[in-house]
Amino acid sequence: MTSQSQGIQQLLQAEKRAKDKLEEAKKTAVIGSHAVLSGKGKRLKQAKEEATAEIDHYRLQREKDFRHKQSNIMGSQGNLSTKIDEETVAKIQDHNSNYHKNMERVMGRLLDEVYGISPELHPNYAYTI
Repeated sequence: MTSQSQGIQQLLQAEKRAKDKLEEAKKTAVIGSHAVLSGKGKRLKQAKEEATAEIDHYRLQREKDFRHKQSNIMGSQGNLSTKIDEETVAKIQDHNSNYHKNMERVMGRLLDEVYGISPELHPNYAYTI
């Protein structure tokens, strides 16, 4: 949490420096002739580009740091999917071994029930002669 607030503070400071550069560029230009105005415009444009480049550089650095910390804390997604795949294969092998181990016994019980039917009349059936 502290690094996040420090990052926010640094970003605010970078924006403040950019704003200061713009103000400085505005103050250095003397209002008057057309040549001075075009120099002022160039200086403003240059200051704006410098400020934008500085902010972009800082933002990219912070994003890089964040991705690095995230990968360290959470691990890579490839490792998680590999682990899940290994667990799935182990479970499938376990189910297959249980199937082969119990198949004969279950089939025997099933066939005993099917072939072990003794035909007899229902007790409620009434004989009609």
